[in-house]
Amino acid sequence: MKQRLIIFDTTLRDGEQSPGASMTREEKVRIAKQLERMRVDVIEAGFPAASNGDFESVQAVAKTIKDSTVCALARAIEADVERAGTALKGAAVARVHTFIATSPIHMQKKLRMSPEQVLEQAVKAVQWARKYTDDVEFSPEDAGRSEVDFLCRVLEAVIKAGAKTLNIPDTVGYNVPDQFGKLIRQLRERIPNSDKVVFSVHCHNDLGLAVANSLSAVLQGARQVECTINGLGERAGNAALEEIVMTVRTRQDIFPCDTRIDTTQIVPASRLVAGITGFTVQPNKAIVGANAFAHESGIHQDGVLKHRETYEIMRAEDVGWGANKLVLGKHSGRNAFKNRLMELGIELESEEAVNAAFVRFKELADKKHEIFDEDLQALVSQEAAAHVQEHYKLVSLKAHSETGKQPYASVVITEAGKERRAESNGSGPVDASFKAIESIVKSGTELQLFSVNNITTGTESQGEVTVRLQKGGRIVNGLGADTDIVVASAKAYISALNKLHSKLERINPQAATV
Repeated sequence: MKQRLIIFDTTLRDGEQSPGASMTREEKVRIAKQLERMRVDVIEAGFPAASNGDFESVQAVAKTIKDSTVCALARAIEADVERAGTALKGAAVARVHTFIATSPIHMQKKLRMSPEQVLEQAVKAVQWARKYTDDVEFSPEDAGRSEVDFLCRVLEAVIKAGAKTLNIPDTVGYNVPDQFGKLIRQLRERIPNSDKVVFSVHCHNDLGLAVANSLSAVLQGARQVECTINGLGERAGNAALEEIVMTVRTRQDIFPCDTRIDTTQIVPASRLVAGITGFTVQPNKAIVGANAFAHESGIHQDGVLKHRETYEIMRAEDVGWGANKLVLGKHSGRNAFKNRLMELGIELESEEAVNAAFVRFKELADKKHEIFDEDLQALVSQEAAAHVQEHYKLVSLKAHSETGKQPYASVVITEAGKERRAESNGSGPVDASFKAIESIVKSGTELQLFSVNNITTGTESQGEVTVRLQKGGRIVNGLGADTDIVVASAKAYISALNKLHSKLERINPQAATV
């Protein structure tokens, strides 16, 4: 019998700490539902003590998710633990994850606590957490740079206090695979009652080794991996869930364990997270990149045609590529549209939302002949964004670009229902459009990111634009899609402005790390 490798997804917590990746409560719930659909074991929904918004997000996820454990993070502070426990009330299965730093540099420079004080606080934190749930996870922050003898003392003590999962974080991505694997083996061998707990790992990607370090730990007995969709996370990110899952699944000749993940949901999860956060996936990204299963070389193409496994170690459809490609068009009815959303696992909040999405679908079908699954995903993301109070709304846009002449744009938008017009020159039609909009709204924001991706292939494809704006410490993403890339850009810019105005997104980043 293969042992279970528990997948602990922290996209909603650690992944959100990427500047600009902050999510609204509704966006967190949408991602959590997709993670549940993918059969993720544990969903770390957030850090409730960080803000009221994060508390409410964890609360909403806890009330929504039924088939996965919902986890909340807390520092080893009683108020933090209480906040986490309270947010998790109503969860079908709840876990409190508490942590305190154990490396010399963190204890001396950050905590200003002695090792004995840290040990005492760690035990207290686990005891506080057990008032809310029997499922308590403890992390010694910066374990990768901690002294092994002290680490063993702390972990032995928290086991006695009732911790069920011991998570060993490589918080700054300092370790290399052989070293990290040996650390896990040492801890399991030296700590009394280590067989009574699950050893977990949480690796950061500062040296590009997060996945390798995590897998090395699994080979040495770790049976939980903490990871994120697309490797999202602060600095260089976290271990990528899709790479962990598919490596273990593909190399069952090496790994004595396997996950329960429904791998066909990996690509939909990747696209959902990319769309909501604005962190696009590079084309050559393993598993979920657009080129992950593409073959340009004639030799490779010939080999794949003769026998797929000559150059492909996984099937694209097994991770969600190319599956269920039912093409819709302008003659497709409402029922066909609604059924396709259901097959894709897309849930809209109400019948009114379905109707609004169907209207958008018909508008898109008039512009392009065939509507693919990717178009529907983008359309629903647009519909979700429309739920933000539309203080600003694009009415019309006219842009002109001609060789040898300066581009200009003329826009009409509504501001709080009142129609406003403006025009501007620019270095290109997009720049001119943004300047025209700014001449009306005078937002005083700083444009931090402008990113364009094609949703499907071909010149008829929709362009999906992400705009990231920053103002006064707040960072928001706006998303826009259209067959006209200039229009998509204007939509994205206005989407971001509406988020700033609605104040739905909270200040980034969070104050905690593991």
